[in-house]
Amino acid sequence: MSINRKVRDTRIYIFCDFFMAALAWAAFFVYRKYIESGSFPIEDIIDTNFYTGIIIIPFGWILFYYIFDKYKDIYRLSRLATISRTFLLSFMGVIFLFFTLILDDFIDNYKTYYHSFLALFCFHFLFTISSRMILLTQASRRLKRGEVSYKTLMIGGDQTAIDLFHDINSRPKKLGHDFIGFIDSNGNSKNYLNNFLPNLGKIEDLPKVIENDQVEEAIIAIETSEHNRLQDILNVLFDYDEQVLVKIIPDMYDIMLGTVKMNHLYGAILIEIQQGLMPTWQKIIKRIMDIILSIIALVILSPLIAYITLRVKLSSNGPILFSQQRIGLNGKPFNILKFRSMYVGAEQNGPQLSHVDDERCTPWGRIMRKYRFDEIPQFWNVIRGDMSLVGPRPERKFYIDQILPHNPYFRHLLKVRPGITSWGQVKFGYASTVEQMLQRMKFDILYLENMSLGLDVKILFYTVVVLLQGKGK
Repeated sequence: MSINRKVRDTRIYIFCDFFMAALAWAAFFVYRKYIESGSFPIEDIIDTNFYTGIIIIPFGWILFYYIFDKYKDIYRLSRLATISRTFLLSFMGVIFLFFTLILDDFIDNYKTYYHSFLALFCFHFLFTISSRMILLTQASRRLKRGEVSYKTLMIGGDQTAIDLFHDINSRPKKLGHDFIGFIDSNGNSKNYLNNFLPNLGKIEDLPKVIENDQVEEAIIAIETSEHNRLQDILNVLFDYDEQVLVKIIPDMYDIMLGTVKMNHLYGAILIEIQQGLMPTWQKIIKRIMDIILSIIALVILSPLIAYITLRVKLSSNGPILFSQQRIGLNGKPFNILKFRSMYVGAEQNGPQLSHVDDERCTPWGRIMRKYRFDEIPQFWNVIRGDMSLVGPRPERKFYIDQILPHNPYFRHLLKVRPGITSWGQVKFGYASTVEQMLQRMKFDILYLENMSLGLDVKILFYTVVVLLQGKGK
């Protein structure tokens, strides 16, 4: 019932945003008509601009909020943060509407523009924030009464977990936790929590427990002596970051400094942590940039592409393009495209990594690899959605299976589209051994923790510098 109610109430929240956007536009329309004529003739209601605006503009607001706001679960929203975010987004949205729909209106006095802007902003912000505060206040009360809750898993079963469990359950107001059990965090715990919650297994059982019991929250309450297990726990939980909200006891936050970001503080009990990937609006802009820049690159480089095609054809017998299966976003395989830089049959004895002075490379192939000309066809992979301009370099499953035992954190790189270039590629270059792959991976993990459009632009700039210097290895 709880999950259905959360989904239903979030949909009501979205519908109210739509309705309030329509109401704000209707109020603004009436206001503009009154300002122009000093009265509001009822026949103006049949104005097609009124009906067009009252239908299309609210849809635009919902799309705008979907990109820049949070529509996942209203029971996770802070009212104070929602007020400031709604104010900022209302201001940005009204500026866009003002310059696209209002600025070309015929007026006698420019002060009318200022009045119109202020009126539309006030109508939209006040209507929207009013409905949001009503809904969020109702949601908060339901959460505190225990009418809505989240399937919660405690990780740790000793004294710290016991103290936290009693603290949460002793509070007169609920915090939305429906404890389903606990995980033995080190296999040697005394598991005092056994007296209150069922023991659901050990750390290696976490994925099965999360999937089978549909866990929505995980609280890490391990002892100080178990801090060496923290990274292993987070490695598993971050695989379910879309499903599971992770919380941790505040005095453990120093350990996580630099690897997680604080989001909400729940009294003096728990801090919410999450992996710092890009917000939705940056992901959308990144994807648009990928497509546009890739098309531009293919057009500008078309003479070079024609020349490379001829040189590859003359270099040795075989196809011009080389296709190889790599592992991409969410572990999905795709075929990466390259200009062929090696002789046909270069891997007849199994997968092998290329290295300096690799005899399998053709003379022209060595030149291409030095300037990374062989990567140019991957702009097509970017347009198709297999790759991004910037992201961790995609690897073959053969090598991923060798990397994971050494560093399980590699699987988190599969949460983003692989890239033509990467921080690791700029800083380290091509990897000739699994050990070098592990070294390069450190830069890619650092990229994952600091993803932003600004960092992408910086990596693209340094990639161009590396190519011009012929340091592509």
